[in-house]
Amino acid sequence: MKRFPGFLNGGLTALALVVASIAAVPVAHAAGTTLKFVPEGDLRSLDPIWTTSGVTRSYAYMVYDQLFALDDQFRPQPQMVDQWTVSPDKLHYRFTLRDGLKWHDGKPVHSADCVASIERWMKRDILGQSLAEAIDEMKVVDDKTFSIDLKSPFPLMLDAFAKLAAGALFVMPERIAKTDPNTQVVESIGSGPFRFVKSEWVPGSKAVFEKNPDYVPRNEPVNWGAGGKVAKVDRVEWIYIPDMQTATNALRSGSVDWVAKVPQDLVPQLERVEDVNIRVIDPFGSWVIMRFNHEQPPFNDEKLRQAVLWGMNQSDYMTAIAGEDQKYWQACYSFYTCKTPLSTTAGAEALMGPRDLVKAKALIKESSYKGEKIVIMSATDMTLSNASALVTADLFRKLGLNVDLQSMDWGTMQQRRASHAAPADGGWNVFFTYFSAADMLNPALNIPLSSNGAKSWVGWPVDPKLEAMKNQWLVAEPAVQQALATDIQIEAFKSVPYVPLGQFMIPTAYRSNLHGVIEAPEVFMWAVEKR
Repeated sequence: MKRFPGFLNGGLTALALVVASIAAVPVAHAAGTTLKFVPEGDLRSLDPIWTTSGVTRSYAYMVYDQLFALDDQFRPQPQMVDQWTVSPDKLHYRFTLRDGLKWHDGKPVHSADCVASIERWMKRDILGQSLAEAIDEMKVVDDKTFSIDLKSPFPLMLDAFAKLAAGALFVMPERIAKTDPNTQVVESIGSGPFRFVKSEWVPGSKAVFEKNPDYVPRNEPVNWGAGGKVAKVDRVEWIYIPDMQTATNALRSGSVDWVAKVPQDLVPQLERVEDVNIRVIDPFGSWVIMRFNHEQPPFNDEKLRQAVLWGMNQSDYMTAIAGEDQKYWQACYSFYTCKTPLSTTAGAEALMGPRDLVKAKALIKESSYKGEKIVIMSATDMTLSNASALVTADLFRKLGLNVDLQSMDWGTMQQRRASHAAPADGGWNVFFTYFSAADMLNPALNIPLSSNGAKSWVGWPVDPKLEAMKNQWLVAEPAVQQALATDIQIEAFKSVPYVPLGQFMIPTAYRSNLHGVIEAPEVFMWAVEKR
């Protein structure tokens, strides 16, 4: 049994209804082929293309499938695709789907579904947007085959199709994929190893999945998102428990089988339970960011964003999120995952150096800030968001900024952060979220680095110079990509699309009768067996 000390602080207030429902579940009910799982947050959106929410992405991996998927060497492997060809000049691709693919309503998966899904995804994902500019024509050849002709080579196309974390491409039926990319999909019809039981979905309480008997897994061994997705339980119930003490008690008693993320102060309780495993299954950890609203005052002013850099200290955030023991977190003064090839501290002087409140206040005075309220959104049912918001509110007050700290649950914040309204009319100025560190390896994967205005992720930063350099990086030879990535980071520390707050590890905990939990940056529930 591999055990780790914990990494997160805190516990949140439980909903009385959830407490009562968990307490009422007898231990014997947890046996059999029903897996009871406590996700990191509430499932509010069913559209993994519309949102980057990790909860929605975990849902999508249950329900949908991908054309290609990444293995643990970051190599794209065919998933829904059986065979593909590429011309010697790398401009003409042809893809053929494998046999046996069916939607959950029993209809066959066709190549038209794939084309429509790619088109919708390209309008939302930053790497997809770059791919769209390189495509000359994408068309259906027959029911199982589609082709893509490029205007110029795009070396990362298969990598784009195989994206693992935020911005992953999930294939939907054509009629659903035709939904406007700025409008949330509300149907749940995939072709993946589990079916979503929408009739049993209770937002704020429970989501239910059943094994898809029509799913035909690939023959290869499972490897991260690639290989054979073999569902080994008949039913999975996601039980949303906002209070982590209640979730921990439910795991100890056997009322639930698996808690996705365990706060540091509760890990010692679980370490004393013989039948509970505590593990870090994400080999890269997580990356916390502070995101500004670049459309609305006052953070549409670059000087004010720079002032925040000079006033903050990553250690304050990491200690609040992950505890005093730095063994489980690190300050990371880069826009790329630390301890990976592109990681650099170039341009990071403001973030690295000692906190300089004098310089920060001078920049605020030079900015256009006039004392207006700054709405900081805090998701109180997600420890890292709440802890980061509290640290930031304290910092902003020290800088003389007018703070309006607004508390809400993660699901509400997920919806609200997409709003373009003024903060006084239900919009926002700052929020906090996290990405898998595997999302931040390079400029192509780094979603919040995109600075293309309305085409960018929520927050909508604008920096044409950064975008031009990023586009150069996408098609550059490997020998020059390192220098380009460094130049991109230097520019990012000037325009400040977001602030990296550090990198940390989060343990998961599950009953010892669960086997096959996959070590990967995402939560995958295929291959998990309950004995």
